[in-house]
Amino acid sequence: MNQIAKKLINAELALRATLERTHRNFYTKLRDERGDVPGWVLVVLMTTGLVTAIWTIAAPRLTAILKNSLDAMNGIR
Repeated sequence: MNQIAKKLINAELALRATLERTHRNFYTKLRDERGDVPGWVLVVLMTTGLVTAIWTIAAPRLTAILKNSLDAMNGIR
């Protein structure tokens, strides 16, 4: 019985040491992570380009819709 208890305690200590080491390595890598700056720059530039292109195409129609709506509201009064 004493041998089994010693083996269980040693196994628990080994598991605990492994978990602590894994935890420490994970947070070390997490702290060192700087992010994917070129990826974010690409996303921002592509989004800006898409918004600009859509706005350029849709601006005349959106202006007409807004003007018609405001004219209709003025006619209600």
